[in-house]
Amino acid sequence: MAVSYKTIGLVNTKEMFKRAINGGWAVPAFNFNNLEQLQAIIKASSELKSPVILQVSKGARSYANATLLRYMAEGAVEYAKEIGCKHPEIVLHLDHGDSFELCKNCVDMGFSSVMIDGSSLPYDKNVELTRQVVEYAHKYDVTVEGELGVLAGVEDEVQAEESHYTKPEEVIDFTSKTGVDSLAISIGTSHGAYKFKPEQCTRDPKTGRLVPPPLAFDVLDAIMQKLPGFPIVLHGSSSVPQEYVDIINKYGGKLPDAVGIPEEQLRKAAKSAVCKINIDSDSRLAFTAAVRKTLAEKPAEFDPRKFCGPARDLMEVMYKQKIVDVLGSDNKLAQLD
Repeated sequence: MAVSYKTIGLVNTKEMFKRAINGGWAVPAFNFNNLEQLQAIIKASSELKSPVILQVSKGARSYANATLLRYMAEGAVEYAKEIGCKHPEIVLHLDHGDSFELCKNCVDMGFSSVMIDGSSLPYDKNVELTRQVVEYAHKYDVTVEGELGVLAGVEDEVQAEESHYTKPEEVIDFTSKTGVDSLAISIGTSHGAYKFKPEQCTRDPKTGRLVPPPLAFDVLDAIMQKLPGFPIVLHGSSSVPQEYVDIINKYGGKLPDAVGIPEEQLRKAAKSAVCKINIDSDSRLAFTAAVRKTLAEKPAEFDPRKFCGPARDLMEVMYKQKIVDVLGSDNKLAQLD
């Protein structure tokens, strides 16, 4: 029997995206794979009164178990209220759905938003698949994100060697034929902790760190001209904070030349029609940095709470910094009381 997201207390993305576009800010879309990430996301977004999108990839969903996930989402809403957020706006979103069946199953299991990623398919097949998902999801008031263009990098089952920028000339046709509620585009962001190869970057002469190339804001501008006021999504938008990379490498990790998207570029994007920014790798890095440091400093420790606890705390700090400094989504709930 199908579960409606509304009975769980979740919301879809429609209203928050409208407010974000009009207000020049973006909704945080944080991927989560475990309890600690979920706790940190809800604590950060609730305390700062920010709408939030809990993202789950196909791989994370099978890792967690679909039934458990549904109750975790319900628990997240209640936890938000418990810590003083009377009217939380929490979305449970499928990230990079790759089939109609998967998207349908998520809608039936209480997701309030799904992404169907047909970007690797021929254009007409992408349109056909996306339209099929939209027709099913909209029956249940579930919002749908589609994708045009291909992001490079690796994220769970999604991987591509090189990116292909979204073609602005296709966006009107795609959105009108499919009926999607938002559109993920490719303008130079990419998945994972290695968003650019060293040869694509320059090196800062003082620090020796890689400096990534700028995002293609000309492509974003052209898309916004074609689709004024339409919700745009940026995937692969972790900034890969070097302090986390340094901690990981210091305590036995091996992440040479990990590089992300500079936060000032994400801030610029958030002030445009980009109303959803996806962040995954940064929380993985924060989690891993805290775990490695704790276990290196306390090698006799074997209670998972003693190293997962510091990981949760560090992720909460990181999520709060993104919400306030990068996305500007703090104090943006429809009802702040």
